[in-house]
Amino acid sequence: MTARRVPIGRADGDRYAPGVRVVLFTGKGGVGKTTLAAATAAMLSGSGRKVLVVSTDPAHSLGDALGTELGPDPTEIEPSLFAAHIDARVLLEGAWGDLQEHLRTIIAGAGVDELVADELTVLPGVEDLLALAEVQRLADSGEYDVLVVDCGPTAETLRLLTLPEALAGYLERLFPAHRRAVRGLVANLAGAKADGAGWERTVDALGLLAEQLSGLREMLGDRSRTSIRLVLTPERVVAAETRRTLTALALHELRVDALVANRVMPGPPPSLRGPAARWLRERHGEQQAVLAELAQLGGDVPVHAVRYTAAEPTGTDALRELARSLYGDDDPVPESGPTGSARPLLQLKRTAGHGVSADSEFEMTVALPGSEDAPLDLARVGDEMVIGLGMTRRVVALPSVLRRCEAVGAQLVGSGRDARLEVTFRPDPKTWMT
Repeated sequence: MTARRVPIGRADGDRYAPGVRVVLFTGKGGVGKTTLAAATAAMLSGSGRKVLVVSTDPAHSLGDALGTELGPDPTEIEPSLFAAHIDARVLLEGAWGDLQEHLRTIIAGAGVDELVADELTVLPGVEDLLALAEVQRLADSGEYDVLVVDCGPTAETLRLLTLPEALAGYLERLFPAHRRAVRGLVANLAGAKADGAGWERTVDALGLLAEQLSGLREMLGDRSRTSIRLVLTPERVVAAETRRTLTALALHELRVDALVANRVMPGPPPSLRGPAARWLRERHGEQQAVLAELAQLGGDVPVHAVRYTAAEPTGTDALRELARSLYGDDDPVPESGPTGSARPLLQLKRTAGHGVSADSEFEMTVALPGSEDAPLDLARVGDEMVIGLGMTRRVVALPSVLRRCEAVGAQLVGSGRDARLEVTFRPDPKTWMT
């Protein structure tokens, strides 16, 4: 196949084009997420929309699925279909270098040894952040109607998607917005050694990073435009990981619009006999049981089944055929978002007392579908609650009334899609209203 490399430009402004739909595919390694991402993109381009499919997965097998070599610049596979590999290591030196130098100036100016300053500016996860920023840049361009993202395995994708919020909180604690606004206060952190012009550039760089993180969080959190598809094979071990992933994404209020069960075995005809037929029936029955459990867990999230093909689909024709078995006549990526309202992460209700009475009691409910068996950690840090669930955690700002209360109990209740965390609060005598 002959491919033509096409440069991509930037759109004005620092927010992604509002009409662009962004769909991220992730799942346990080896379940076929790259193939299904490519198939979705191929089917979309056949409907007349201009589509870009990109890979942030270090394995970079997207080109293999499409049957062509890919690089960091979008390659035209066929009319309306473009593809690229995002290599964060290539972006690291150029995009991160300037800000790293500014941060090194801050730390060294405060009297920290130069070698230690170098180590402190190596930010964990910065490659993931750059990959996500590149996804946003591509969406910003306004060149495409749909951006399909082939993400890495589940654990890497969770880190990728939660990094903007985590880093934004980290940055705000180190350099609060009000300090960045009053530049002289920031410069005083390094004493008399500070170079005025250098500090201006440093504060500008920090402000730019804060804006970029805000833009990334806005893109990921826009449930009408951005969604995630979890790809799995109908096996209990894989389904268990999918359940944990659903819970983690719910904790971070990220929208999952579909579970895609790949490599579903057909049921053998009743007339088939012998060991092979028994194996097929057992395998088919086990997969159907897992699919039924996933349907209960997903709730409003549909579960799509993809048949197990005899040959691995490569090239756009085979990918479109696979996509038709997945989506049928439905639009793979509806241009409008979900019609229903999103279930809120937090809900608060009073369970005892009234007004400002000291015998008041409040219950904060956190929706965490599929969390009933997950290890839970809770910690109160000032006006925030840190919720740790398995390998993920989130810092949640408490409603104003709970900031004057103490957490006196917590429990996970319900199961499946109705699982939730209930935290009980009572007034703190030292801060409660009297």
